[in-house]
Amino acid sequence: MSTAPSDERRSAFRDGLAVALPTSAYGISFGALATASGLDIWQTCVLSLLMFSGGSQFAFVGVIASGGGGPAAIASAALLGVRNAAYAARMNAVVGGTWPRRLGAAQFTIDESTAVALAQREPGARRVGFWVTGVAIFVGWNATTLAGALLGDVLGDVRAYGLDAAAAAAFLALLWPRLRSRQAVAVGAAAAVIAAATTPVLMPGLPVLLAAVVAIVVGWTNWLGRRAASGGGPA
Repeated sequence: MSTAPSDERRSAFRDGLAVALPTSAYGISFGALATASGLDIWQTCVLSLLMFSGGSQFAFVGVIASGGGGPAAIASAALLGVRNAAYAARMNAVVGGTWPRRLGAAQFTIDESTAVALAQREPGARRVGFWVTGVAIFVGWNATTLAGALLGDVLGDVRAYGLDAAAAAAFLALLWPRLRSRQAVAVGAAAAVIAAATTPVLMPGLPVLLAAVVAIVVGWTNWLGRRAASGGGPA
C-alpha cells in the first residue's frame, strides 16, 4: 500500500508549523504598536481574537496612531479584509464538510493558511495544511499579541527586531518552489511592482487589492502559458 498521502500530510503539517512560528512571533510587534497607539491591552487582545488578520490589524492601529478616527480605521481594515473573502471561496472546496465546519474555518482563512493549503497537491494534505497553519497561528498570534501589549515599553522599537522580515521570509520559502513557470513569475512580479509603487500614495488596503487584480488578470489571460504551449519556449 502506498504511503504517499501520509507522507504528503506530514509534509503539510511541517509546512504549516514552519510558517506559523515566524508569523506568530510577529504578533509581538502588533501588541506593542497597538498599545503605543493608544489602545488598551484588552482592546488590543480583542482585535487579535476577533479580527485575526495581521494586515487589517496593522492598518487599523496605523490609522489610529496617525490621528484618524474609528470610521477611517475600520474602512482601512475592511479594505484589506476583502481579500479573505476571495480566499474563502477557494478554501470552501478544500475544507468541505458541514456548514458548521465551514463557518469555523472562516476564522482561520488568512494569507498563510491559504498559501500552505494551496501549496499541497493531495486533498488531504491541503486540509492538514490549512487547519494546522490557521489554528497554530491563531493560538500563537493571540499569545504574542498579549506579550507585546504587556511588554511594549520594555521592548522599545519592535520594528528593530526584524520580525516582519522573518514572516516574509517564511512566505517566500513557501512560494519559491512554485515559481517554476514564466506565467507564475510574471504574476508575482507584476503584483509586487504594483503593490510597491502604490503603497506610498494610496490608503492602506488599496495596494493589496490592486495587486490582487493584476494577479487575477495576468493569471486569467495565461498569455505566457499559451505561448509556451504553442512552442514559444519553456513555461
